[in-house]
Amino acid sequence: MSAIPTGQAHGSSERPGRIMAGELAEQPEVLRRVLDEGAPKIREVAERVAARKPRFVLLTARGTSDNAALYAKYLLEIRLGLPCGLTSMSTTTTYDARPDLQDVLVVTVSQSGGSPDLVASTRAAREAGAITLAVTNNPDSALAAVSEFHIDILAGPEKALPATKTYTASLLALYLFVEGLRGGDVEPARVLPRLATELLARQPEIKQLAGRYRFAERMVITSRGYGYPTAKEAALKLMETSYIPALSYSGADLLHGPLAMVDNISPVIAVVTDGKGGEALQPVLDRLRGRGADLVVIGPSAQVDQASAGFVLPTGGVPEEIQPILEIIPLQLLAYEVTIARGQDPDAPRALAKVTETH
Repeated sequence: MSAIPTGQAHGSSERPGRIMAGELAEQPEVLRRVLDEGAPKIREVAERVAARKPRFVLLTARGTSDNAALYAKYLLEIRLGLPCGLTSMSTTTTYDARPDLQDVLVVTVSQSGGSPDLVASTRAAREAGAITLAVTNNPDSALAAVSEFHIDILAGPEKALPATKTYTASLLALYLFVEGLRGGDVEPARVLPRLATELLARQPEIKQLAGRYRFAERMVITSRGYGYPTAKEAALKLMETSYIPALSYSGADLLHGPLAMVDNISPVIAVVTDGKGGEALQPVLDRLRGRGADLVVIGPSAQVDQASAGFVLPTGGVPEEIQPILEIIPLQLLAYEVTIARGQDPDAPRALAKVTETH
């Protein structure tokens, strides 16, 4: 069972963060639903797309969904060898560019499927000859309507402004889609609901860790490979809930200049994937330790043991490509706990709306 409290347990429906807490706790069941109900439909879509033999993939998204799209980019390039790009929608919606997209797969990821620029750019892509796929939490959305194919991530209504369950559901849906394109076996993902439940039950560890960041003025989050989208999403969650400026960098990019701002009072979180990405991050960890950085490691036990603090992920036997679905959960919890510790409400960050309408 998850350690996240419900509003009823505190006797008040107005407890700050109760909606985000509830949606965090739903993640094991959402992942199970995607695997049980969504997987066959996702495989069917993948087989139909694969039959079209796309020559290139463009990924379109904003915000949290953009980090999910970046994860898909790693999957597609590593698992399939398909070149991928992340689109700049303004080239179409503002500058009216009309590139030749014949036989290009355009995947648009959006929780709501309602942002006008996503809809407009997808419509333009389809008119330019692209194979269009929408990955949303709303099969009745305008984005789903203009796309040739659609994948429902089956997360259920998400009411808290910070996206949590829709992010992990998007990652899993995209993994299932890519494995469907290559005719792969998705059985390794069956362990995810159980491990997600175990991670949520360790919330007291995260609450203790959150005390390090209650008065933080800025943070740096770094990773490499499959873990890089996790670093970006964790930074976004911290910024939008606790308002702490959180900078996310690929470990390689961190060494190309930004490392200079890290000192012994600069909080750094390293997301260490158990696999080639974590191995590539090792020189960065060594440099951070050499600078005396306040380093916290989210990753396998061997890496956490070398850090001043950390959180051990249950990655043993879990393929590297699906570890991001687990990696983000303690970081979602961290954003929640830091925000509560700072006296703010993670359910309703200032100046934000659930559906952001960009053009």
